[in-house]
Amino acid sequence: MTDFAAEQWVTSMWDYSDKVLDHFMNPRNVGDVENPDGVGEVGSMACGDALRLTFKLGDDDRIVEAKFKTFGCGSAIASSSVLTEMVVGKTLLEAAVITNEDIARALGGLPREKMHCSVMGREALEAAMIDSYKRRGLDVPCELIIQDVEICHCFQVKKSTIKSAIKQHRLTEIEDVTHYTKAGGGCLSCHNDIRHIIDDVWDELNDKSGLIQLEVPDAPSHEDHRTTCIRDLVENDIARALRTDGGDIELVDVRGSTVRVRLTGACASCPSSQATIKGWVEAQLREHVGEDIDVIEERS
Repeated sequence: MTDFAAEQWVTSMWDYSDKVLDHFMNPRNVGDVENPDGVGEVGSMACGDALRLTFKLGDDDRIVEAKFKTFGCGSAIASSSVLTEMVVGKTLLEAAVITNEDIARALGGLPREKMHCSVMGREALEAAMIDSYKRRGLDVPCELIIQDVEICHCFQVKKSTIKSAIKQHRLTEIEDVTHYTKAGGGCLSCHNDIRHIIDDVWDELNDKSGLIQLEVPDAPSHEDHRTTCIRDLVENDIARALRTDGGDIELVDVRGSTVRVRLTGACASCPSSQATIKGWVEAQLREHVGEDIDVIEERS
């Protein structure tokens, strides 16, 4: 296909900006960085778009080189291309504030149905930054840890991505979530989960916007960063995974490296509860928060 024919085909389907067309027709920084300091891979070639992002850090811990390989549409290629330009010269903490909206804006905008391509770029950047911290034996900042339950297995979309899109764009329908994240665009088996997430997010948003805020007894008025990470991981991601099998979990207390939890639902009476506590809950917390964590089960 000639360049002209390719451009005519692209513009006939979507109203792409000149910048999107430029980065699609002339992608920057294609390939793999040699001896990378960070590697992020998201998506699936079997189900659709896939992206591999690699970068190199300089002596001042700033990104000096970034490259990508993308299997996907013009928007996916353009988003990946412009992202490599955006991150060069930034520290990891500076790069961490780049959002998928920033990627779309850098391209002069993306069609609503193609916003998931910018989300994929953001997820690949997160994955590469986390990989970089782990390669160097450093603690991963809590906000970068990908610790979600995977909701859409076809496109490997995690819960936090869906929640973020719903909050940022005030989405109310599954179709809208699919447009922004691609979740639910494959086998459709995750539609019920997406519907529940939409409802939960809107319940949360409505609670925060209410005129009367009820005070919850014994709610923590302040927590250190580590405790907040533990609470978020237990009460959101670990709990959601257990609920898929009829169980649940409550965070009872955090004191130093000791985390006390209570299993509820089907998990409470399960003979393998200790295996769940030590073999999975503790393993998740050690992987994502700290290797010194000891999880103890509190029984009712």
